[in-house]
Amino acid sequence: MGIAADIAIIVVAGLFGGLIAQRLRQPLLLGYILAGIMVGPFTIGPTVSDVHDIELLAEIGVALLLFALGLEFSLKELQPVRKIALIGTPIQLLLTIALGYGIGQLLDWDWFSSLWFGGLISLSSTMVALKTLMSQGRMGTLSSRVMIGILIVQDLAVVPLMIILPELNNPEAGLPILGAAALKAVLFLFLMVVVGTRIIPQLVSYVARWNSRELFLVAITAIGLGVGYATYLFGLSFAFGAFVAGIVLSESDYGHQALSDIIPLRDVFGLLFFVSVGMLLDPRFVIENWQMVLLVVLLVGVGKAVIFGTLSKLFSYGNIVPLAVGLSLFQAGEFSFVLARVGINTNSISEDLYAFTLTVAVVTMLFTPLVSGLAAPLYAWRRRRRFGREPLQTINLPEKELGDHIVIAGGGRVGLYVAHVVQQLGLGLVLIELDQRRVEQAKQAQLPVIYGDASQEVVLEAAHVAHARLVLVTTPAIETTHAIVTQVNRLHPGVHIVARAEGVEAMQALQEQGVYEVVQSEFEASLEITRQALLHFDISPTEIQKFTDTIRQKLYAPLYESHGKYQVVAQLQNATRLLEVSWVSLPAGSSLVGQTIEAAKVRTLTGASVVGILHEGELYANPERSYRFSEGDWVAVMGNIEQLATFQTLAASTKLSINHTTQGTLMS
Repeated sequence: MGIAADIAIIVVAGLFGGLIAQRLRQPLLLGYILAGIMVGPFTIGPTVSDVHDIELLAEIGVALLLFALGLEFSLKELQPVRKIALIGTPIQLLLTIALGYGIGQLLDWDWFSSLWFGGLISLSSTMVALKTLMSQGRMGTLSSRVMIGILIVQDLAVVPLMIILPELNNPEAGLPILGAAALKAVLFLFLMVVVGTRIIPQLVSYVARWNSRELFLVAITAIGLGVGYATYLFGLSFAFGAFVAGIVLSESDYGHQALSDIIPLRDVFGLLFFVSVGMLLDPRFVIENWQMVLLVVLLVGVGKAVIFGTLSKLFSYGNIVPLAVGLSLFQAGEFSFVLARVGINTNSISEDLYAFTLTVAVVTMLFTPLVSGLAAPLYAWRRRRRFGREPLQTINLPEKELGDHIVIAGGGRVGLYVAHVVQQLGLGLVLIELDQRRVEQAKQAQLPVIYGDASQEVVLEAAHVAHARLVLVTTPAIETTHAIVTQVNRLHPGVHIVARAEGVEAMQALQEQGVYEVVQSEFEASLEITRQALLHFDISPTEIQKFTDTIRQKLYAPLYESHGKYQVVAQLQNATRLLEVSWVSLPAGSSLVGQTIEAAKVRTLTGASVVGILHEGELYANPERSYRFSEGDWVAVMGNIEQLATFQTLAASTKLSINHTTQGTLMS
């Protein structure tokens, strides 16, 4: 079957590799590289017959990867950390290239190979770093925003590196070739800005009017690959053109939809790319050179960590940020593979250097989650070791000793909202937050806040958690919540903890840990949506409420059993949902007109209670039973949904129908 069979082998192998990576909680791309090794020419078992053809298809994966990167690129994301991103990242790239050059010289490589190695290790992995941040619950923190800003600029730096490094293959030509390449790039960008920004958005808008999802996908794919091919004909990189097309398209009204549609296609072709990367890795080479591999991994990891940490410090980032950035971005990245493939295709680097660099990149990626997780404990240890009880950044904390207050761990949207309510009620509180942006918001709102990690003992002690009446944990990440709960239980055993959980499993785990109350936001939202949906069917509102209450009681059974007050609160909430107040206007022929409240027997016939009447602009609150209804009166009645519906029927009925109703009621 030729290439069709090869693609089938790759996709199936990629599936198994991805499952293994997912099981080991590693990025999927590592599983794809493993799959490439398994079906490559250096191992036994099923083997791809024509690696070259797969490499050609993988070029499409590279182009789509950069096309999607262009669609995602936004200057707004760089705004909060623009200085370290736009100034610090180029410095980091140059320092890391120098580090790689030095390592190459230490290993007796020639200057050209050493320079290429420096370029290959200068980039960090966006996929691995973001995956690690999400799994550790650190997205949204100041350190994560610094990392994202650096990673965005690093990804953009791939494009000039892809243009410049291959031109060094001919050192005799020197600056003229580089100048020509730069001139072509500037000319192409000018054409894209002048022409592309006008034509491409209009073309996408025209296609979108047909309301065909399939045609829209074909259109954006054609734009990305078509512009890439035009760039190739222009004498520049195919992937560079796709990246520029993505940036141009991102400025249109359909940028988000284009990104949403292209991601599945990008992932499939990205699978081909990463599998093709793995095909070139020879396990025997790794085994034969394992000592040198470990040495270089150590030098690269420590060197990049020191560079990132020092730059973060120089750009005025303190506390845990330099340590977190250094220990999270020390690895080589997926775009290193893209750059390495360019080196192979242009005969700039040897197969041995490619295999060696690939091995170093994969090993550093594998170690990233483990090493990154050491940031918090190392920071706490360093502070205790060198500075003792280093004073934390505290804002608006009262001068007197805190006691009987509420500690809120996490100042995100939920935490800040709760803090505002608690503050309005006049209750004492302390907010703990690690994200500098949220700290500034709390400061502007005059909220007492501590800048720090709530899972650290020193931070909780600064919040006087041992004297707190209640601890609220509003962070969504279960790992972070577990760590906070463990420390709180150790410092103040028996204190009531209310925590937020994402998913039933997380909720049950926190209940087992002794958390007083767990709020499962997804469950509550889905239950409310279900209740609203059932109201559109011919189902009694009371039955709907009983159904939802039964489901809620099953989920919160441990809380109902161990805390009687919780059950009382839940019952009061249910009663509130069942009781409503409705205003009903009495028409001219209403059976109630001319009757008193007592004679009309409203409570007996409907079950609802009259709690107010608006007569000729005058409000009668809790009217006397002797009040006589008049035409045009607005009557306020309170009851459940069924009782209110019955009263509306009574108010709209004639005197004859009310007599029949009364007789039927008396007979029953």
